[in-house]
Amino acid sequence: MNLRFPLYTKILLWFFLNLLLLGAVLYGFLRLQLRDGLDSLLAGQIANRMEVLTRVIEDDLRDTPQAAWGDVIERFNSTYEGVHFLILRGPGNIISGVPMEIPQEVRTRIRNFRTPLISAVPESPTWYKRSKWEPKPEFKLRRPHPKFMVRTEDPVRYWVGIRLVLGKRNLTPAEPEMLLAVSDTLGGGGLFFDFGPWVRVALAALGFSLLFWLPLVRGITRSLWQITRATEQVAQGNFEIRVDTTRRDELGRLGQAINGMAERLAGFVNGQKRFLGDAAHELCSPLARIEVALSILEARAEAALQPRITDVREEAREMASLVNELLAFSKASLRGNETQREPVALAELVHRVAAREAAGQEEQVQVEIDSELQALATPGLLARAVANLIRNALRYAGDAGPIHVSAQAREGQVFLTVSDCGPGIPEEALAHIFDPFFRLDSSRSRETGGFGLGLAIVKTCVEACGGTVLAHNRQPSGLQVEITLTQA
Repeated sequence: MNLRFPLYTKILLWFFLNLLLLGAVLYGFLRLQLRDGLDSLLAGQIANRMEVLTRVIEDDLRDTPQAAWGDVIERFNSTYEGVHFLILRGPGNIISGVPMEIPQEVRTRIRNFRTPLISAVPESPTWYKRSKWEPKPEFKLRRPHPKFMVRTEDPVRYWVGIRLVLGKRNLTPAEPEMLLAVSDTLGGGGLFFDFGPWVRVALAALGFSLLFWLPLVRGITRSLWQITRATEQVAQGNFEIRVDTTRRDELGRLGQAINGMAERLAGFVNGQKRFLGDAAHELCSPLARIEVALSILEARAEAALQPRITDVREEAREMASLVNELLAFSKASLRGNETQREPVALAELVHRVAAREAAGQEEQVQVEIDSELQALATPGLLARAVANLIRNALRYAGDAGPIHVSAQAREGQVFLTVSDCGPGIPEEALAHIFDPFFRLDSSRSRETGGFGLGLAIVKTCVEACGGTVLAHNRQPSGLQVEITLTQA
């Protein structure tokens, strides 16, 4: 089964695909930036956070005996959920914090930091042992603490190492202290990498993009919906439909072209109907004179000529019947918009028409309509439409079973149906049976029916009443024609 997606959905899907591609490009760019390691993340705001945190920890550790360093580290562990802090002396000697195995990659990076550290010097120009009354010298940072970041596997963890400067020490100790911050995620509770601003920026960009694109997409799809609806109406014979042409782009030009096409088609169709009506009207007088002449000739002709005169009379009557059908079709088509609709009691109208059309076969037509049901229509046009449907059903399916005429009201509309039990109509012909001069039998002989105008007249009469007409085959056999009108 082929899935159909509205254009609105396709444009939005294309928009989100564009966002995904941009996200993939950004991800690839970040991977490229991080190909030499995660140290490049330790910059900007992350570096500032880590620097401030390191200074705070250093100050707390300087003022705390080494035996109580565990309490300091535990306080910071509880502050940053999901992050564990460790104090190391050397690559693997944990002197404070939760004991854990230090991976080889982290040990290697720690060894690389065994270079002279010039991170801090006392404010005093010379080193000397101060007395207990002498104030504690303040240390001023000359440059940020050296840092590194490593990702390890089995399990996946992220390690941030920072050199510590604790108290007044030799600037190049053999085993300097290191602060290790360990987390199972890259975010590290917002300490390593804070995804919040990025997510907020992404959501803001997405919302702005949607608000920016939505008017354009809605404008395009709304115009296309109007154009599609208008072309469908034109295909069904409604040439009065028009498309909004206020747009100043290709869709506006397309709307203008459709409006022009509808106007020209309306002119062609109305011209054709007027021609049929005028031709039929002009043929009435010659046919009447022929009928009079045949009557005179029949009265004066010899007996041997009577059969031929009868044949000519039948041909003249057949032609007169065709002319009458053309006149009825033309009048219903051209005067449909001028008709005045009024409440019509369907039960009374259908009973009257059925009695006239089924004279002598009343048992063949069964009417089931509520006597109180009314519809807005032109009585004469609706009666002619129902009469044609009952006449066709009697002609083509009268021997197969009774003909049912019923009506129901639903949601402000009345559905009037005429059903038979005949062989039905081929599915491929259902869309054309209301076209003028369309017949299943192309011979158009007297034995096989009329001229293909009966159902065309039904359609024009119903549309003149402001309704629609559809036909479909019944199961297991039969044809059902449904007329939809506005409930009175």
